[in-house]
Amino acid sequence: MENHNTKILVADDEAAVRRILKTRLSMAGYDVVTAADGEETLDVFYKESPDLVVLDVMMPKRDGYYVCQEIRKESDVPVILLTALGDVADRITGLQLGADDYIVKPFSPKELEARMSSILRRVTANNPSKITGSGVIQLGRLRLDTNKRRLYLGQELVRLTGIEFDLLQLLVSNSGAAVTREDILKTIWGYAPRGSDDLRLVDVHVSRLRAKIEENPKQPELVMTARGTGYFFQRVVEVPHVVGA
Repeated sequence: MENHNTKILVADDEAAVRRILKTRLSMAGYDVVTAADGEETLDVFYKESPDLVVLDVMMPKRDGYYVCQEIRKESDVPVILLTALGDVADRITGLQLGADDYIVKPFSPKELEARMSSILRRVTANNPSKITGSGVIQLGRLRLDTNKRRLYLGQELVRLTGIEFDLLQLLVSNSGAAVTREDILKTIWGYAPRGSDDLRLVDVHVSRLRAKIEENPKQPELVMTARGTGYFFQRVVEVPHVVGA
């Protein structure tokens, strides 16, 4: 099967949800492990090293927000949140803590599978072992290595999640030209927006990216806002040093 050896961690305190997702994802060829609370989720995560985590927000012992934050301290593995919370602000909290995407309960398992497949395709497609050539782009004080999927600020490695790297690479590849939020969502996440809530997904990830690469994220000089449209990467112009100036 095409998903053979791809390990998915499903964390949810509802046994029925775990059972349904494990059955469906196993039939799709994934290797599925499960957890019923926040503490167990972290134990299983460290033991099994999954390729993607499906993480319920409202779990006993430790909630999904805490778990996501702990995962992000040492891993860039994709995380999709499952949330029954209706407030958009609650969903945004999870994204700000490092989640790659979220789905609101009740949800269609088919939709979850599509979201997972899209994220995992990008991870596979961007596997450094499959790319040749230098792939190094100098962006002023930043150095983007598209082969190794790494970003450096001077000599210091800037830790980006897979989604954040893809977002930066997309904007850089269209340097100076605005990319709409709709196109960013379709390119990076693989689905078209059904409402303004989906577009907030883009905004939060841009905010996270700015926090990591801008000297002053509130007054960005690299990832700029194209009002009413989307975002663009400011062209970096190297100013030559003039002796005696």
